[in-house]
Amino acid sequence: MILPIAIIDAFTDRAFSGNPAAVCLLDHSLSAAQMQSIAMEMNLSETAFVERTSEHGVFSLRWFTPAVEIDLCGHATLASAFWMNECGWASDLETIRFQTRSGELRVKTKEGQLTMDFPLIPTFSDMHPFFSAELFGNKVVHAAQLPRCWIFELESEKAVREFIPDFGEIAENSDLGFVITAPGDGAHDIVSRFFGPNVGINEDPVTGFVHCALIDYWGQKTGKTQLKAFQASQRGGELFLEKHDDRVLISGNAVKVLVGTLEIS
Repeated sequence: MILPIAIIDAFTDRAFSGNPAAVCLLDHSLSAAQMQSIAMEMNLSETAFVERTSEHGVFSLRWFTPAVEIDLCGHATLASAFWMNECGWASDLETIRFQTRSGELRVKTKEGQLTMDFPLIPTFSDMHPFFSAELFGNKVVHAAQLPRCWIFELESEKAVREFIPDFGEIAENSDLGFVITAPGDGAHDIVSRFFGPNVGINEDPVTGFVHCALIDYWGQKTGKTQLKAFQASQRGGELFLEKHDDRVLISGNAVKVLVGTLEIS
């Protein structure tokens, strides 16, 4: 079987920044084991698999890290919608609808920018049992929990950018991972980084689903429902967030960097 595949950089308007995702548009179904093997071979934070359904405009979407299938991924959803538009899979659609493990997700394209409609992830103030005052030498201003993950607010954007993680300690003291965040210095309202060693991603370049929680976290602190966010990984990426009740609109750009084929025996 010859399988077309593309690598798309998401949450950026220039190649080799943002978060790369592999996208497979499937004309034939693959098993979960085959999808996992492809994701392991691609060795990116996520590989997305898109398949048509019997309903026009509705597609099945699944995401795999090199290690596991996950419930929700923002950048690979953005990358999938971008590549579907490029390939003509969705050129006649105002809204792309995806059936996923997190329910129906929708993506709209307007003036070259993609906007995803995702579920809000509620956050709850809490004290981590181990990192209550400091996180690897950095003062913890505030901490919050979301399902399977922790958010730690640090003192400044500088602290977030210069943070040095201990991936072994993070793996031992979290399920999905850790988010660190702080107010932005000016160009952005907030900055963040995400570490997920337990799912095969030591540091994710740009993490869409985390911002479904960050807008709730910062909304509780500031009352804001719109945020300009920057994920301060080495590659970096920009996201525009807007909260509507229990939904979050996440907007960003994407660029194509590689197109090829895989041969599956």
